[in-house]
Amino acid sequence: MSSEGLVAWVISWASTPYGGMALFLNAVAESSFFPLPPDVLLIALSIIRPPLSFVYAAICSLGSVLGGILGYFLGLKGGRPLLQRLISEERIRFVERYYQKYDIWAVGIAGFTPIPYKVFTISAGVFVLDLKRFILVSVISRSARFFLVGLLIYFFGETAKLYLTKYIDTFSIAFVALLILGFFAVRFFAKRMAVNE
Repeated sequence: MSSEGLVAWVISWASTPYGGMALFLNAVAESSFFPLPPDVLLIALSIIRPPLSFVYAAICSLGSVLGGILGYFLGLKGGRPLLQRLISEERIRFVERYYQKYDIWAVGIAGFTPIPYKVFTISAGVFVLDLKRFILVSVISRSARFFLVGLLIYFFGETAKLYLTKYIDTFSIAFVALLILGFFAVRFFAKRMAVNE
């Protein structure tokens, strides 16, 4: 399935009675293995029902943090070989140096930005970061990201609804593009750090 087809499939859940459950499962999966961020479905659901924007943001945050914990334990149990199946050794070294520089806040940066969050949840387990601090930073960063979306739609109401409804497909594809750019940014900085060693 193409990225556009995947986006359309995820958005289609917003018009079903199972939208909230689909959002939760999308958020869990994205934090450990699924490629599409839950923001796409969060935006679609919030557009349809703006008064429930904060409820959807909470569902998304909870699912994402639980998925992050799942990713952490996948990394803890699967170790470096699991991480090597997902990303190159070069990127693993980059992520490891990122942790050395920013400690647990590397997870916070990945949790709030388009940098692939699942890479950092799994690697947090591989590098045996403190679980309590990992959960705390995940709650802060993921909630900040998803509640920002809910806040915009809730307070800007019809204006945000009209704009996002009109450009939802473009916005969703752009968000996926940002995610891909996040992968390339990780790769670029990994190469630069390797050269500087």
